[in-house]
Amino acid sequence: MTDLLLKQESEKSDLLLNNLAASRFLWTDQLARTEQIPTEEEWSVWLYLAGRGAGKTRTAAEWMAWEAIKTPKTRWAVVAATFSDVRDTCAEGESGLVSILRRYGALENYNRSMGEIRLTNGSRIKLFSADEPDRLRGPQFHGAWCDELAAWRYEDTWDQLQFGLRLGEHPRTLITTTPRPVPIIKRLLAQDDGSVKVVRGSTFDNAKNLAPSALAQLRARYEGTRLGRQELFAEVLTDTPGALWTLEMLEGSRLQKAPDFVRIVVAIDPATTSGENADETGIVVVAKGTDGRGYVLADRSCRDTPSGWAHRAIAAFHEFNADRVVAEKNQGGDMVELTIRSVEATIPFKGIVAKVGKRLRAEPIAALYEQGRVSHIGAFDLLEDQMTGWVPDSGYSPDRLDALVHGLAELGLATGASADRFFAQLAPSCTACGIPNDVEAFNCKGCGVLLREPVAQLYTSGINPSHRGQ
Repeated sequence: MTDLLLKQESEKSDLLLNNLAASRFLWTDQLARTEQIPTEEEWSVWLYLAGRGAGKTRTAAEWMAWEAIKTPKTRWAVVAATFSDVRDTCAEGESGLVSILRRYGALENYNRSMGEIRLTNGSRIKLFSADEPDRLRGPQFHGAWCDELAAWRYEDTWDQLQFGLRLGEHPRTLITTTPRPVPIIKRLLAQDDGSVKVVRGSTFDNAKNLAPSALAQLRARYEGTRLGRQELFAEVLTDTPGALWTLEMLEGSRLQKAPDFVRIVVAIDPATTSGENADETGIVVVAKGTDGRGYVLADRSCRDTPSGWAHRAIAAFHEFNADRVVAEKNQGGDMVELTIRSVEATIPFKGIVAKVGKRLRAEPIAALYEQGRVSHIGAFDLLEDQMTGWVPDSGYSPDRLDALVHGLAELGLATGASADRFFAQLAPSCTACGIPNDVEAFNCKGCGVLLREPVAQLYTSGINPSHRGQ
C-alpha cells in the first residue's frame, strides 16, 4: 500500500512539473512582452507602470504563481485597493492567480471567504484590502504583489506590508499600477539605489488582446489629453505651467468619506449643441459641509441631448437630496430652465448670468483649493484633468470645470472683499437661513426675513452684505 501511495505521489509530481514547464514556456517565450517578465536582478521592488488593459494583472499573477511554486512552503501577500478588487481581479479574474495556478496544476484550494489560496506544495497566498492596514500587522511574507498602489487610500498599508516582508533571503514586491502623482509613487521613482526597478507599458502594447473597437474609442476620446497620457500611456504627470489648479492641491485634501452637509447643489454648464461632436454638458454635484468647507460629490457630465442631460441632472438632484439646481444661462438664455422644468416642473432652479470672464470666475474657486477648503470625495479623473490642464485665456471652455465653479460659487464659500463681491452678485445668502437670494431681493425667499436694502445697493454703497443687520 505504501509503495502504491509513493508511486501515485511521484506520478502527481511528474505531472505538475510537466504542466509547469509547458505553461511557463508558453508565457515567457510566446505570450509575454519583455516588460512583463521580472528579471533576476537584485531588485527589491519591481514597479510596473502601465495603462489600462496593458496586462498588469497577468504579469503579476504569473510572477507570483511561479515564485510560490518553485519555492515550497512559502508565504505571499496580495494587496489591492479594496477586498473586492483583490478577490475579483487579482484572484478570480480571467488573468488572476486562481486561473493560472489551476493551469499549472498547482492549486490545492481557494477559500473565497477567507481570502486564502493554498498550493499543492504547501505555499500559501493571502489576500488583503489596502483599506485595512492593521490586518497586515503580524503576518510575515516572502514576497508581495501590490495592485493599483496609486489608488490606495492609506499609505500606512504600504508601511505595514514592508514590515511584514521578512521571510527568506530576499523578500520582493511587485507593483502593478496605473500611475498617479501620489507621494508613494514619487518616492519610489526617485529611489536611485538600484532597489527599485521601473518598467513601463501602455494600453496599446497589449492591442492584440484587446477589442479593436474599444481601442479605437479610447484613441478618439483620450489620445492627446492629460488623462489619456496617464491612463493609457502610464505617464506620471506633473503640473501644467499657468494652470490655476495643481495635482498637489487636489491630492492633498482628497477624502473618501464626506461629513454632514448644510447645502447640496447640482451645477450645470450646458452645451449649446448636441450630437457626437458636440461639447459635453458639465454636471457637477457640490456641497457645503457643517464645517464650512466645500465638497465635490459627483461628476455626472455627459454628451447628450438637452432632454438627456436634463434627466441626468435631475437624477443627480434626487440621488444626493440636493436643494437647488444652478446653471449658466448666458448661451441659452431661458432655454436651460425650460429644459429642466420640462422634465420636472417644480425643481428648485436658479439661472446664473456669468458677468465676468472665465479667469475671474475661476480664480476665487482655485484660491479655496489652495487654502485647503475644498475636498473631492473620491477621484473624478475627467474633471480633475480639466482642472489641472486648463490655462486661463487659452480660449478653451472646460465644461466640467465651469460647472464646478458655478456650484462652488453658489455655495458662497470664498472670503475676502473681491471674492465676496463676486459671489454675492451671483447669489448673496440670507444671514438668517443661508438661502441665496437674487441681488434685487428685499425679503429672503427662504424665510421671509427683511434684507433691509437691496443687496445691489449695499454693494454700490461699498457695504459688505455679510455685515447687514449688525
